[in-house]
Amino acid sequence: MASASEQLASNMNLGAFGKAKDLQQRILFTLFVLIIYRLGTFVPVPGINLAAYADTFASASGGLLDRANMFSGGAVERMAVFALNVMPYITASIVMQMMKKTVPSLVALDKDGGQQGRQQINQYTRYLTVFLALFQAYGIARLLEAQDVVINPGLFFQVTCVVTLVGGTMFLMWLGEQITARGVGNGVSLIIFAGIVAELPRAIYQTIGLGSSGQIPTSLVVVVLGMAIALTLLIVFVERAQRRLLVQYPKRQMAGGKQFGGQNSFLPLKINTAGVIPPIFASSLLLLPATAGQMLSGGGADGGDPGMLQTAMAFIGYGSPLYLTLYGVLVIFFCFFYTSFVFDSEQVADNLRKQGGFLPGIRPGVRTQQYLDYVLNRLTLIGALYVAFVCVLPEYLISQNQEIPPSVGMLIGGMSLLIIVSVTIDTVTQIQSHLIAHQYEGLIKKSKMRRRQR
Repeated sequence: MASASEQLASNMNLGAFGKAKDLQQRILFTLFVLIIYRLGTFVPVPGINLAAYADTFASASGGLLDRANMFSGGAVERMAVFALNVMPYITASIVMQMMKKTVPSLVALDKDGGQQGRQQINQYTRYLTVFLALFQAYGIARLLEAQDVVINPGLFFQVTCVVTLVGGTMFLMWLGEQITARGVGNGVSLIIFAGIVAELPRAIYQTIGLGSSGQIPTSLVVVVLGMAIALTLLIVFVERAQRRLLVQYPKRQMAGGKQFGGQNSFLPLKINTAGVIPPIFASSLLLLPATAGQMLSGGGADGGDPGMLQTAMAFIGYGSPLYLTLYGVLVIFFCFFYTSFVFDSEQVADNLRKQGGFLPGIRPGVRTQQYLDYVLNRLTLIGALYVAFVCVLPEYLISQNQEIPPSVGMLIGGMSLLIIVSVTIDTVTQIQSHLIAHQYEGLIKKSKMRRRQR
């Protein structure tokens, strides 16, 4: 028998959406913020010769540069004010998540500080974001000067470039927080999602155009598009899959001899609890050494030292065995790492014990926590291998096949499809939750009006 929430969800239609004015305002606010973000990707950093920069980008595109351009919605290709996107904020979040488990003062602040403590940790994350953005922006400024694409090189351009890029990152971070608080969906994920979706039609058109003109075999175009469709179906299937644990509640004897309770429910556990965070975290970490290497190699007038630095960068370059290995290992690590923050088995077990619920055959309390950890670890292993397969396999095939343009491969690769599908599912789920809450409020108002009439 369907639950009350499932029955409400089955009754949702355009009429119910038309009555949910608060949800409409949230969706319009989200679209308005994403339009602002998209417009910002076309505003260039002042002081750059755009024609010379376009030629330089076309000759140097490929690998991690195309990935950064994909995340930023083409802002890197145009060297816009949002070229850094939210990558510094994501990297800072990674560092702070690790420090919350290792630094005693942050551990105490996270556990005992309550809402104020979490706000303080978020403030530390913002400070670290500014520091990382300053580092990356200065590296980009030096690299632009080394490539002779700056109209008037010097200290003034460096300061202007750093302030513009850092300001763009902080503005995007603020926009993401506004979407999360006043819109629909996760703000940071939606910003990355919007950048990928904005560039996806061009990538598909470019792929079909290269196949029709004969620059790449038609069979290769069919294989690439077919692999993208197959990966999309796989992602949808796994992201919707759940392991449901049966939870039973005993009957309770109330005053008057009436019995309440005795119902059963399910505790849903997703296979991929971490979502799109692991590949984003892994990519942001792999972008840091590339940024540092470009800054150091571009610091000299002759384009850098061709010795040890370039050898090290070649080992970790896009498509190399070391890069693919590190990428897969980092994805698996962050799947387990982030799942430990999203799902707190101790708290779930404690809540079940307080509510009188229990898993059949499992004692409440510590035994329930151990069983939840047992099930979750095995689900996370399957989910981590699935995410690593989806993200690494397309990149391996693209790196081995030089006929596929890097930009096309990046945009229809596994990670971009994983972000698009996962963010879409998460946003639709939140919209459904708002509609269900609105319907519940309508039912409560109707019941109150009937009582008053009686």
